[in-house]
Amino acid sequence: MRILICEDSVLLREGLVRLLDDAGHEVVAALPDTDGLMDAVTEQVPDLCILDVRLPPTFTDEGIRAALAIRAAHPALPLLVLSQYVEERYASDLIAAQSGSMQSGSVQGGALGYLLKDRVADVAEFIESVQRIASGATVLDPEVVAQLLTRRNRDDRMLSLTERERTVLALIAEGKSNGAIAGLLFLSEASIEKHITAIFQKLGLEPEDGNRRVLAALAHIENTGIPDAGSDNQGGVR
Repeated sequence: MRILICEDSVLLREGLVRLLDDAGHEVVAALPDTDGLMDAVTEQVPDLCILDVRLPPTFTDEGIRAALAIRAAHPALPLLVLSQYVEERYASDLIAAQSGSMQSGSVQGGALGYLLKDRVADVAEFIESVQRIASGATVLDPEVVAQLLTRRNRDDRMLSLTERERTVLALIAEGKSNGAIAGLLFLSEASIEKHITAIFQKLGLEPEDGNRRVLAALAHIENTGIPDAGSDNQGGVR
């Protein structure tokens, strides 16, 4: 098949060219960054594009943004994104875009891959993944799947909380004491303690887990972001 590569590392880029060439594929372009990438895709009409997540100039999300742009312009073109580490947010963005395209009927076969670069070391497995993606399969690195599932499980726990419990948890994450929370919500401290006990139970936090208040606050932060920087944190997380 005809393959286009966009990878800033010279060693990996040239290594991919050699691996794919030895496997009988033709690398029609091997680019170090996204300059000219869209033109190359249009001119070369590759059967598959392989992109690094982090590319020049900022080495943040250039690769993902390029992949999303390619998906929008050429919805049926198979994509394989390579990453040094599990970039959960970027994987989610790409998968979400893929799902939306499939639901609209613009993508045939769901041709998408997201693999860690370490997988390239297993040449046979990597070449097989490339061929599967080109054939229309979705191939996700097991570590990416594990992280996405962990996040889903974490989110499911948070969904079990009532609105009041979420409010209490948010105030805990801001460092408010039970007394302060009770005052803000016009409830008794006993009621706040009952809410906190329910929160611990729904989050699956047992007494032997250590400081459940801190763990609950971390769960809130992981799912909603860090607490408001302007919050009064004098009470501390207890």
